[in-house]
Order: sequence, then structure tokens, then C-alpha cells
Amino acid sequence: MPLELRSLVKRVGAQTHIHDTSVRFAEEGFNILLGTTLAGKTTLMQLMAGLEQPTSGEVWFDGKNVTRVPVQKRNVAMVYQQFINYPNFTVFENIASPLRVARMKQPEIDRRVHRVAELLRLGPLLQRRPAELSGGQQQRTALARALARDASLVLLDEPLANLDFKLREELRDELPKLFAERHCTIVFATSDPVEALLLGGHTAALSKGRITQCGPTAEVYRRPADLVTAQVFSNPPINTAPVAKHGDSVVLSDTVRWPVNGRLHHVPDGAYTVGIRPHHVSPVLNGHTATQIEGKIQITELSGSDSTIHFSHGALSWVSQSHGIHPLQVGETVRFHMDVGQCMYFDADGKLVAS
Repeated sequence: MPLELRSLVKRVGAQTHIHDTSVRFAEEGFNILLGTTLAGKTTLMQLMAGLEQPTSGEVWFDGKNVTRVPVQKRNVAMVYQQFINYPNFTVFENIASPLRVARMKQPEIDRRVHRVAELLRLGPLLQRRPAELSGGQQQRTALARALARDASLVLLDEPLANLDFKLREELRDELPKLFAERHCTIVFATSDPVEALLLGGHTAALSKGRITQCGPTAEVYRRPADLVTAQVFSNPPINTAPVAKHGDSVVLSDTVRWPVNGRLHHVPDGAYTVGIRPHHVSPVLNGHTATQIEGKIQITELSGSDSTIHFSHGALSWVSQSHGIHPLQVGETVRFHMDVGQCMYFDADGKLVAS
């Protein structure tokens, strides 16, 4: 059941929340809306659901223009970051509530509720009320309600953001399995690039109310169309710097340069912006095409088996993210290794010219 947005625009007063947007979402697998806070993810989902009306443009679903169809008449389910459950209902009644609205018979309600409760490990909790549940159990109840409804369109607005790390990982693994046998279109909003990569499917990168690129998730990550998309799809932020291409060399500073590789030979000499993700910059040698860059340590963050190191090189502030514990001292000057084979190059308009 294809979902398509045609020239969709949403303005509130003088502000444009969603700029002219045309996109067709995949019918199978997850469709990821990836963007930072205030990028427009929730607004776009509310337009898809019919909770908000566009200023102009149309929403099409399953070959029909549903732009003006009330949300009550659409077969859509939405789960928010801030889980919403009826406080006076038991878990069973919370899950069953949309089925009762649809006037299903009790045996079918019982079957659906128990099936989805088993999937989300809520069986022992069906007679409890939300106040007796943990945050993770409440979010699973909200997810169960969306699953039980068997909606044609399921919108998940950062549904894992408020869960603890372990439960977030578990549900992230389970969600694709839960929807594998369902014939529905799924749109999942997240601000976490890692989450987008783990869920796979297709990703639409969203920045300031604009979809900058849409395609298979791995492709958008590996070959972003522009610098904005690369920035959306990088956490910690992608490292950027002005560089110049002169003949067979790329020059970043007086002390940092590297040879032009095959991808750059067709690019004219001139000024560009280089982008490299933090995990390709390391205090230890990390690639056959590594170039050294000295940096003054600003902050070090050690977590588990990884090190995130913020450093300066001249006027640049960059981040290194690497495996292993590297307890470097603030103010210390350290030689980092940059895998220039992983660099992306953008022109003055921010468009990718080589990667």
C-alpha cells in the first residue's frame, strides 16, 4: 500500500514548517525519517496521519487522495515518543481500545490482544494499569495497541527514545520481526543515525523541514547527495574543513595534505569542503590511506570500549571516535590518523563531487 506525498507544504503563520515535499515511500520494510530535533519529523507524520492539514499539496495512500479524509476514517496507527495510554484502563483494555472502536467481536479482540501481548512480553501484565508499569512496559503497551489494530499505515515517532539502553536494543531487534508478516506501510522517525542503519530499509534525511535525500538506507549513508545529508547521517557530527585541490594533491593546511586518488582525478582544481566521519579519525593507525593530522585535545569521553576525543587543529574543531581506551590529557598535542580513503568532497553549493 504505497504512501506518497505530493508537493506537500505546511506553514504556520509566517513560518514554513514543511517545505515543498514530494516523496514516495517504500511499501515493504521500514521507511526511516532521520533528522535532528525540530527538523520536522513529527509535523510530517501528523500530515501523513491526517492529524494536521497541509497548507498545500496532497497525501496519497493506496492510490487514493486522502488529504481531506478525517483521521477517524483512516486505517492508521501512530505511536509517539511520549507514550500515551489510558490511565484508568488495564493493559488489556488499552490494547483492545481501537478494536472496540472498530466494533470487533469479543473473541477476535481476545485473540488479537493476547497474540500481541505475547510478542511484546506483556502477558503477565494485562490486568495492571499504566501507573503500575515501568516506562518500558508502558511504551510496549502503546506499541501493542498499534500492532493489535492491524493498521494499513503505522507511524512510529521516535518510539524507543525514552527507553533504557537494553530495552531499546531489544525492541530495535524485534520491531522488524513484528512487522515482517504485516501488509502495512511503516514510517519510523528517529534522530539516531545508528538506529536508522540498524533498522535498514529506506531512509529520508530531513533537515529544517526539507527532505534532502531519500533512498536505501545504506546508500544514503555511504553516498550522501550533499553536505547537509551527510551531517544529518552522522553522530558524532561529521568533521568538515575547507580544502584545496591542486593537481595531484589535496591541501587542508600547511602541515596536512594527501595525494589525489582515482575518484578525484576528474574534479577540477579549486576549493572544496572535505567531510570525514569521526570513526575514520583515530589516535592509532586505522587504514592503508591514512594521513596524519596533529590536534590539541579539548575533551575526552571514555565509554565502555570506545573513546571519543574532541581536538583542535588550527581553527578546526574535530572529533575522533575509535575502539579502545585512549586516556589522553586535555591540552596535550596528539598525532591522529585520518583515513583519507573515506573522505567525501563537496562543492561550494554543498553537493557531493566525490566520495
